[in-house]
Amino acid sequence: MTDAARSVAEFDALIIGAGFSGLYQLYCLRERLGLSVQALEAGEGVGGTWYWNRYPGARCDSESHSYCYTFSRELLEEWQWTERYPGDAEIRRYLNHVADRFDLRRDIRFGTRVSSAHYDAAANRWRVTTEKGEQLTAQFLVTAVGCLSTANVPNIPGLETFAGRWYHTGQWPHEGVDFRGKRVGQIGTGSTGIQAAPVIAETAAHLTVFQRTANYSVPARNAPLTDEFQRWAKENFDEVRKVMHATTNGHPFYIDRRRVFDVTDEERQRIYEAAWEKGGLQFRATFHDLLLDKKSNDTAAEFIKNKIRQIVKDPATAAVLADIDHPYAAKRPPIDTDYFETFNRDNVSLVDVRRSPIEAITPEGIRTRDAEYPLDIIVFATGFDAMTGPLLRMDIRGRDGIPLAEVWRAGPRNYLGLQVAGFPNLFTVTGPGSPSVLCNMPVAIEQHVDWITDCIAHMRESGFNRVEADPKAVEGWMEEVQRAVDATLLPQAQHSWYLGANVPGKPRIFMPYAGGMARYRKICAEVAEKGYEGFAFGT
Repeated sequence: MTDAARSVAEFDALIIGAGFSGLYQLYCLRERLGLSVQALEAGEGVGGTWYWNRYPGARCDSESHSYCYTFSRELLEEWQWTERYPGDAEIRRYLNHVADRFDLRRDIRFGTRVSSAHYDAAANRWRVTTEKGEQLTAQFLVTAVGCLSTANVPNIPGLETFAGRWYHTGQWPHEGVDFRGKRVGQIGTGSTGIQAAPVIAETAAHLTVFQRTANYSVPARNAPLTDEFQRWAKENFDEVRKVMHATTNGHPFYIDRRRVFDVTDEERQRIYEAAWEKGGLQFRATFHDLLLDKKSNDTAAEFIKNKIRQIVKDPATAAVLADIDHPYAAKRPPIDTDYFETFNRDNVSLVDVRRSPIEAITPEGIRTRDAEYPLDIIVFATGFDAMTGPLLRMDIRGRDGIPLAEVWRAGPRNYLGLQVAGFPNLFTVTGPGSPSVLCNMPVAIEQHVDWITDCIAHMRESGFNRVEADPKAVEGWMEEVQRAVDATLLPQAQHSWYLGANVPGKPRIFMPYAGGMARYRKICAEVAEKGYEGFAFGT
């Protein structure tokens, strides 16, 4: 190791990640508090999840006028989104614009993956080591690693023998993949697979979709934004922001207060039809009790299943696509552009791997219990080791060298999704125990970063050097997280990545807070107002 690698760089705060969370946290700690800060980013550019997600059809499912920062009026005025739902390239352009606009790059180390972060109690410093052997220390460590950034490649026997090429959607080659003339197999039909399949099918010689779990999906109805809408969004953004802060999911629309059986069957059908034509996630906002009452949910579920049967021409294929085993929106509810229509193409076929499981990957392709499918390319749209994976991939150790992996052996445990007991001055942005993936992410991110920034400001003003979650507060918050999800239909989706069910051996525990972003915001504000109740400070 060189002397340069052995030297230790010292900062007030270190941030891991340079996506939406990391960029805003860097801005706040540097500009608002005047701290010396360094962000460490594994990629060669900003973007976080969006730096890596470049798969065919990659697109946000939050509407563009709400999928952005709101802390700067000037930023809002100068940026123009082009589509209702921005694609990955446009989101990267936006985040690059933000990085340039606020001169953030000078405090970001790109191509720097953190391998370990250990707390030194005697010095009250976090000692961070990168995969290149660089060493850095800071009083505060903020993980802004994203919830969906650790690719989950299933351990299917024989993958190493495959003679073709294989890709994971979360690690997509930046130069793209040419599917022309290729026989492609796609494993996975969650949000990513639903976005990717129609685009892959446009150029592939043949696309075979391997479906384990059938999924609901509502049309996105994506389209270019009109000049009129863009003007409206800018002129009314204070109201838009107010709505986002007041709603359960952080989106710029309210969930209707009516209940499913408050209206006649005919009126309900009309409401669903109108929502289907409008498209997007507002479909789940049509009735207040869709995620609270199974009978109410059944009406929406059956409506979407009937749409699938109407769209897909082959009855057998339609039956497999509509054989959905969970309530609508109990898993992440995808929105799509021509997903079900794709199965009407002559060059697309569907394999039901619930009925005929995948047994192995062979040099020639994929073998199920009933058949073998020759392939040139395999696409794993199998999602991520969500929420905990990005944190546990690093060797994070708290007081007395205790590993985070040990503390979270039975599932993540923290207070407000912000701090873990025994890990002083370590903050997590939109981690498990917070609403995070259940809402429009920039809204959750800004709330978290603002809270963390205010907490550190409080410490500096009060002469405190350390803060960590109280174990009793952790216990109380874990009970609240469980109570909140038990009040919904979310636990009825047994194969959900919200529960970690997509990763073999991962503890089955519902990770995000299902009480809603508005309620969570209020709880965090009250905690701060009460002198950061549930947190222990030290000098």
